[in-house]
This record gives sequence, structure tokens and C-alpha cells, in this order.
Amino acid sequence: MPQQYTASTITDPVLDGLYETLRLYQHGAFSVACPECHVGPGELCLARRAVHRARRRAYREKLATVELVPLLTAAA
Repeated sequence: MPQQYTASTITDPVLDGLYETLRLYQHGAFSVACPECHVGPGELCLARRAVHRARRRAYREKLATVELVPLLTAAA
């Protein structure tokens, strides 16, 4: 009998790899500490295969205050 694949069995390893890469290089929401589960930047949230909403919100707030091209704007 052939093995039945579900969306979960296919996407779980992909998400694990993606989150591990983002965590390792502290990209996106993994560049800030999680205010909900209190882990530091570069660490996975305690909820497996999830990034807390509060962490994503903290990242967006930090991103809004960062000047993306400081050298070009200083020269202008």
C-alpha cells in the first residue's frame, strides 16, 4: 500500500528548515526577542512551528524605526 502524504507531513520539515535558517542568521522576526515566551533574539519561540504574533509585531515596530539606506540619505 503506498504511503499517504498530507500537507502536514510535507510542510513540517520545510518549515523546520526555514525557521532554523532564519533563527541561525537572526532574520525577520527572529532578530528580536519574543515578548510572549521571553526567548532572546536568534532563538526559536517555545511554541513549536510557530512565531508568536507579539514577536512579529515587535519586529515590524523595530523595522519601522530603522533607516534602510543611511549612507544615501546622508549624502542627499
